[in-house]
Amino acid sequence: MDSTFWAKIHGASTHLPLALAGCSWLFDLAGFALARRPTGPQLNIVGYWTMLLAGLGTFPAVASGLLLTKGETLDHDLVLFHHLFVWPAFALLVGLATWRAIVGATSTSRRAFSYYLAVAFTAAVLVAGAGYWGGEMLLAN
Repeated sequence: MDSTFWAKIHGASTHLPLALAGCSWLFDLAGFALARRPTGPQLNIVGYWTMLLAGLGTFPAVASGLLLTKGETLDHDLVLFHHLFVWPAFALLVGLATWRAIVGATSTSRRAFSYYLAVAFTAAVLVAGAGYWGGEMLLAN
């Protein structure tokens, strides 16, 4: 298959983890802040599912990107910047989704969940950075 096919697949598949990582963090943050209200745990359940979907969504995005670049991960200029954000974001999202799948939607201490929120924010920022540099590559072509 030619590179335009993989470029389209990659462009389409990257939006899922990009959007869901930020949404998950926002829902979980709101659930954390409203923990004593009835809506708090419900917001955490939404954050749970959006993080699981974000983690799963990283696999087609990464696979299509690797097929698009023919395995060249640390090439030059914009590709390098894109990958400097992609790989840590990928690792964090998969790790966070795995942790949430094991721990559950609402069963953890507030202290542990505050650490989770910090790491989830970092992952969301890294995914956004990867998206930014990916967009810059499109504009450069």
